[in-house]
Amino acid sequence: MIRLLLLAPYIGLLWVPFYNFEEPKLFGFPFFYWYQLAWVPLTSLITYFVYRSVRHES
Repeated sequence: MIRLLLLAPYIGLLWVPFYNFEEPKLFGFPFFYWYQLAWVPLTSLITYFVYRSVRHES
């Protein structure tokens, strides 16, 4: 069940019109760029948690 978390980055980045905006800006970066960049560490964390949970199951 926790493996479904791996779909979150896919779904979060699938529909470009969902995040193709300029506002709100973060440190001068439009939302479009920092939203995608935010998924990089978030995806790493999700992968880490899924790996840890699957490793302990077996």
